Amino acid sequence: MANATVRVRFCPSPTGNPHVGLVRTALFNWAFARHNEGTLVFRIEDTDAARDSEESYNQLLDSMRWLGFDWDEGPEIGGPHAPYRQSQRMDIYKDVAQKLLDAGHAYHCYCSTEELDSRREAARAAGKPSGYDGHCRDLTDEQKAAYVAEGRTPIVRFRMPDEAITFTDLVRGEITYLPENVPDYGIVRANGAPLYTLVNPVDDALMEITHVLRGEDLLSSTPRQIALYKALIELRIAKETPAFGHLPYVMGEGNKKLSKRDPESSLNLYRERGFLPEGLLNYLSLLGWSLSADRDIFSIEEMVAAFDVTDVNPNPARFDLKKCEAINADHIRLLDVKDFTERCAPWLRAPFAPWAPENFDEAKWQAIAPYAQSRMKVLSEITDNVDFLFLPEPAVDEASWTKAMKEGSDALLRTAREKLDAADWSSPESLKEAVLAAGEEHGLKLGKAQAPVRVAVTGRTVGLPLFESLQILGKEKTLARVDAALERLAA
Repeated sequence: MANATVRVRFCPSPTGNPHVGLVRTALFNWAFARHNEGTLVFRIEDTDAARDSEESYNQLLDSMRWLGFDWDEGPEIGGPHAPYRQSQRMDIYKDVAQKLLDAGHAYHCYCSTEELDSRREAARAAGKPSGYDGHCRDLTDEQKAAYVAEGRTPIVRFRMPDEAITFTDLVRGEITYLPENVPDYGIVRANGAPLYTLVNPVDDALMEITHVLRGEDLLSSTPRQIALYKALIELRIAKETPAFGHLPYVMGEGNKKLSKRDPESSLNLYRERGFLPEGLLNYLSLLGWSLSADRDIFSIEEMVAAFDVTDVNPNPARFDLKKCEAINADHIRLLDVKDFTERCAPWLRAPFAPWAPENFDEAKWQAIAPYAQSRMKVLSEITDNVDFLFLPEPAVDEASWTKAMKEGSDALLRTAREKLDAADWSSPESLKEAVLAAGEEHGLKLGKAQAPVRVAVTGRTVGLPLFESLQILGKEKTLARVDAALERLAA
């Protein structure tokens, strides 16, 4: 049963591909809602017609589902505060803007961009705050009429109070903004289009959002929203001001904020590489939060059970791809083998698989899967790890060939072939003893002796456990590949 005291929202804009910073925000909101048995509202902020796209909107919904996030109100579900796309709520914003104007909480501003820039420069030169200077705050009817006669079309500005605004951030504690640092701000463009500064708080008010958890980059807009909320409560549009919690920046290379332009920020990249949703979410949860000081690996259910936004660390969190991969590898190992084999399926067929579909052998795949599972960081690695089983010939990596086929490799391979031919193929241990014995005859330890055999049979210097791989490939194909390698060395 949903707890009426907690209502949070996740409200992305459908522009471009979803990125990991956005996913971290969604995760913390979702976990907070689920921990408190509250309501998660999924809302789409699509008022920027030039940048928003239906393709990106569909990607957002698909990404949310892939990550395992469910929502209680929003697209495809509906709810008591529909519609949940801002582009379908324009009449609501127009009505609220008019009510703010009528009550004196907002006013028309006729200043041109050039005039604003000029006055800002002058303020900066005088060492004063360079925000809007209140020029149109108290225009007379005659002054307004003169501007209109000039053909000027005004924007609508919200009138900020003249006192300091203090609030307690759930992540950062008490914060105070002085009035000179938070000037009056635009809420409606000259063409009548509402701005984010209006639509976001109005939607939160009408949807009765109790907690706003969002990125640190939006912290400076919070005093504006709190002032707007006070006006909306006075106009009986809002019931209360929500609690705010500003999540730490996610930093990329060079300690710069991870942006949409950074390649490692794209969620699609992680899906294509075969990250597990649970592995990726486990890592993203660590960007500002932890289950305990000595435990990095946990399930999403364990996170939900423990999550408290007041435990979030306000300091910037650095995105570390290697650690992300390591945590994903742990989650791959935690899968049962059947689940693992099913999740690998997309990478075992076109367009990822280089072998013909008829050459895929389900029995061989099931046999090799447990050995592959313990050695992979991401699911996409499965293709290169098992291709030797399903290709007619191994895909020989030239650098690997050069590295493994040293002087004397042909003699070693001939001896290894003889001993493998005579070995017991029902046991990987027997195949290991055959190659070990071949190495001993040539004064080589197992590591050196098995390298040419591995490249001859699999095409690579590293891969899955060699002797289990040979057994699964089978005696006939293994010996044929050793013969082919000998022919190549002779040539």
